[in-house]
Amino acid sequence: MISRFAKAFIAIVAILLLLSTVTFFHPPSRSYIDPWSGELFGEGGMEQSLRTSKSNPPIIGADGGVIMSKLGNATAKAALGRATWKLLHTMTLRYPENPTQDERDALNSYFHLFSRLYPCGECAAEFQMLLKKFPPQTSSRRAASLWLCTVHNVVNERLKKEEFDCAHLDDTYDCGCGDEPIGASSSTPDPLDLGRDKGHGMMKGGR
Repeated sequence: MISRFAKAFIAIVAILLLLSTVTFFHPPSRSYIDPWSGELFGEGGMEQSLRTSKSNPPIIGADGGVIMSKLGNATAKAALGRATWKLLHTMTLRYPENPTQDERDALNSYFHLFSRLYPCGECAAEFQMLLKKFPPQTSSRRAASLWLCTVHNVVNERLKKEEFDCAHLDDTYDCGCGDEPIGASSSTPDPLDLGRDKGHGMMKGGR
């Protein structure tokens, strides 16, 4: 027969084992309640909500298929391509040397949105495949500009064109706009100012 003392001892040991098992599988949360405000801090509390609130929301529409249809006019396609490479190369050459995470996300989203909205549908489809094979590099100006130059040369190779010298990008695509602060006054004409007919108040070159 087991004595009363032995039964009590076994019961205590069983309870301790049960508590240790619960603690092992459900560790205590490292959080506390502010006695003044009553808010929960720590895991899953106010600090967690503050951390998650700082993250940028995903760009809606960046992921998806090509939107535009095929561009059949070869002359228009070639002119569009030259203008587009000028834009993209100048943009990456003006990109910050040490971009913030927000700036990196912006450039990455831009290229993915661009791959959907480029006016030449078949060109956009090819660019989407290139993005999957060569994801945009956004860590620095050098990384972004050399990445785009590499992608450009992949296209040149398919078109049997001469390979572009990535070491002289800034010579070919120098925007010439300097590093003036945004909003600074300049004597250079605004390229977006198409001009207006003074006599009739209408844009020049059209009705």
